[in-house]
Amino acid sequence: MSDNLRGALLMTLAMAGFALEDMFIKLLSGAIPVGQILVMLGASGAVVFGLFATAKGQKLFSADMASRAMVIRNIGEVVGTVGFVLGFVLASLSTASAILQATPLVVTLGAALFLGAQVGWRRWLAILAGLLGVMLIVRPGMAGFEPASLWAVLGVLGLATRDLATRAAPVRISGFQMSAWAFGLMAPTGMLMMWIMGTAPVIPDASRLALLACTLLVGVVAYYMVVAAMRVGEIPVVTPFRYTRMVFALIVALTVFGERPDSLTYIGAAIIIAAGLFTLWRETRRPSLARV
Repeated sequence: MSDNLRGALLMTLAMAGFALEDMFIKLLSGAIPVGQILVMLGASGAVVFGLFATAKGQKLFSADMASRAMVIRNIGEVVGTVGFVLGFVLASLSTASAILQATPLVVTLGAALFLGAQVGWRRWLAILAGLLGVMLIVRPGMAGFEPASLWAVLGVLGLATRDLATRAAPVRISGFQMSAWAFGLMAPTGMLMMWIMGTAPVIPDASRLALLACTLLVGVVAYYMVVAAMRVGEIPVVTPFRYTRMVFALIVALTVFGERPDSLTYIGAAIIIAAGLFTLWRETRRPSLARV
């Protein structure tokens, strides 16, 4: 098996894992408040990634963690996670997952507006096409409009902010350190959500605890697979396989939750993915063509 094939397989398995993680969270939300789920997963994830970072001799508290880029990254992580989770919990998983696919396009847009990246007219058209795809899915003001789907749009903005800030973060900060902080901030965020919504904590039974353990395990393993995929294979070859998450999300939505996305959702998702793949292809062209 070639390195690129191995990387593509790892990325595909990671996306399947993230789809399963979303499924577990949505199943748990029927019995446990969303804020409490974020508290439990955030605290557990912070411990796991904190131990990994410590084992590698990486400090979790340093001046780098208080840098402007890291503060913005952590805010984006919190907004993105809360927005996406509320999106697929309150609305449909298929709708939220389809909207999520627009994140790379928003990253490209943000890089052009805030980081001075040069984006040619072809990629601008791709970005506009992707945003049109999002509008087809959300459909504000139309009969099929789900107000809760706007949480997923907020999630895209937050995750795009996180990705842009990551590019500006000090190179000395590892992925384990970033992940430990990202998970750690989920705990107080979840507490704040519970306070705002006036929801009381629920003591989970054995089955719910097992489901929480599966959620954490799948999430950590999927994260490892993404890291391994990006290290094993070439980035231009491996990155497009991130879009397989939409396929797995649809399988879960159809088989587990009985969702039936309409034709506009499928069309919008196809437009977003096509625009994202085109943008990625343009970005991987040689420098002399990357501006157009």
